[in-house]
Amino acid sequence: MSDVKKPVLDSEVAKVGWYKGTDREIFGQALCDVGGASRIGFGLVELSPGCSTRPAHYHTQEEEHLYVLEGVGTLHLGAESYPLVKGSYVNFPAGQAVPHFVSNESQGALWYIMVGERIDSDEVVYVDDL
Repeated sequence: MSDVKKPVLDSEVAKVGWYKGTDREIFGQALCDVGGASRIGFGLVELSPGCSTRPAHYHTQEEEHLYVLEGVGTLHLGAESYPLVKGSYVNFPAGQAVPHFVSNESQGALWYIMVGERIDSDEVVYVDDL
């Protein structure tokens, strides 16, 4: 039964880095893809101090969920900003045309879980002026 997914430890999953050395430095682990790709994305994300996930965006067909495990950050949702701390949760419904991004102005890493659908026909709409 090689197609059966088995438990995995996050410490056994390689971290991938994006935009290293910039103000968008992000590290992530796609825990869901160990043993084969999944229809739902489930990742552990580390946002470095002084960095953000810009540009702001929203999805036309995919729903996303964010849950903070450790650290302090800010959710920028449309024209509003909200503090993110351990235990914070937010849902970004599919087609909700309100752009979002996360920033970390603290001295430590912001760790969170990101869950999202993987729909091939989804369009990501980027907004530059948020």
